[in-house]
Amino acid sequence: MKQQKRLYARLLTLLFALIFLLPHSAAAAANLNGTLMQYFEWYMPNDGQHWKRLQNDSAYLAEHGITAVWIPPAYKGTSQADVGYGAYDLYDLGEFHQKGTVRTKYGTKGELQSAIKSLHSRDINVYGDVVINHKGGADATEDVTAVEVDPADRNRVISGEHRIKAWTHFHFPGRGSTYSDFKWHWYHFDGTDWDESRKLNRIYKFQGKAWDWEVSNENGNYDYLMYADIDYDHPDVAAEIKRWGTWYANELQLDGFRLDAVKHIKFSFLRDWVNHVREKTGKEMFTVAEYWQNDLGALENYLNKTNFNHSVFDVPLHYQFHAASTQGGGYDMRKLLNGTVVSKHPLKAVTFVDNHDTQPGQSLESTVQTWFKPLAYAFILTRESGYPQVFYGDMYGTKGDSQREIPALKHKIEPILKARKQYAYGAQHDYFDHHDIVGWTREGDSSVANSGLAALITDGPGGAKRMYVGRQNAGETWHDITGNRSEPVVINSEGWGEFHVNGGSVSIYVQR
Repeated sequence: MKQQKRLYARLLTLLFALIFLLPHSAAAAANLNGTLMQYFEWYMPNDGQHWKRLQNDSAYLAEHGITAVWIPPAYKGTSQADVGYGAYDLYDLGEFHQKGTVRTKYGTKGELQSAIKSLHSRDINVYGDVVINHKGGADATEDVTAVEVDPADRNRVISGEHRIKAWTHFHFPGRGSTYSDFKWHWYHFDGTDWDESRKLNRIYKFQGKAWDWEVSNENGNYDYLMYADIDYDHPDVAAEIKRWGTWYANELQLDGFRLDAVKHIKFSFLRDWVNHVREKTGKEMFTVAEYWQNDLGALENYLNKTNFNHSVFDVPLHYQFHAASTQGGGYDMRKLLNGTVVSKHPLKAVTFVDNHDTQPGQSLESTVQTWFKPLAYAFILTRESGYPQVFYGDMYGTKGDSQREIPALKHKIEPILKARKQYAYGAQHDYFDHHDIVGWTREGDSSVANSGLAALITDGPGGAKRMYVGRQNAGETWHDITGNRSEPVVINSEGWGEFHVNGGSVSIYVQR
């Protein structure tokens, strides 16, 4: 009888835990801040080990508060060494022998699926890179009638019609018709930049074609970027790319997308593509677009044209960070948010410091100087607005040969990630009242134990700022989680504290 009573008591205890404790834990986890990581840089080694690196890193990422990763293009490019933006076969995820290789630069399809499974087991979402502006590495040339256009004004024709040999036929000999029997020909594209018969590099528009008009108006019309430019006015093309998007999401169990080079793609198609994949997968499919322009108006126009159905990278904020880091203390830190997406559309802004295009040696090089990076990461990771992204190259260093490479800053970024994961909650108060030293506080949230923080950054001399952190934190002793300052700060009875920062540095104070 006693044994039965003990068993009954244990069952009641278990039932209590299931009813009361588990939902509370799940709710607490759901309230944690989201943090995205771009899990690659341009110069990753061509060793086929990257998907394994990602899988092996999944526990570390989860421990440090990473809730989503953006993976590099997972499909076959023009060669094994292709970073992925010379997209050849969107259906070959490292499965078929094409372009002289089965694996991609990063590994095989099976290795990627294993990595994603590991990430999902730790509640980390996976966003796939979507490169659908162009196709590279065609299997054969085709004879096409075309005209040359002015590179500075793509609407201006500068030659008569003539025949060229264009690399536009894609028949995927290694994959055949597995997953899709769609074969690409010249009429699925608007133009290209190479005439194989004359070995000439020009921008050619194909006969009977018009550049997509709903794109950036740089260079008159910025539809054409590189390789064979996909024609989204062709109904078969639009249908195929929509079908592929659903396949890609389902095949890899993706949770979202990063859209490449969107200012070169018909905006209405991208809007429809995102809606289509969401409908077909039945998933939210968080999506962020790379519209590279340091102009809030252009980014707002894109958001409007796509019905605000996905986010954009905050390019203007990146350039503010770059300017602050390169002006030797002469930058006005009060202007960090001027003209930024996060200041105007915080729910549609993915904030970042650097990426694979801005790193040394790359096409959009505008690398934030190393000394300023901890300040920039504090800015995006501890404030309430925006969805922050951490760059692989900043965590682990970049491997180019420019002599200006980014060093591994993991030891400096980890405390800031901890601040985001554990402390960056509650009402925010800004103190953008000084040319050099700016700060902000978070009061904390009762659902996240011991949360709340006070942050200061300066591009010039050090100093102090008196800031309010909430009366509920009165009497607490706070310390600098970065280790840059050693003295504790006691919050007074009114909820105020005096916080210090070193010159050209950052300090983030949290409850001890």
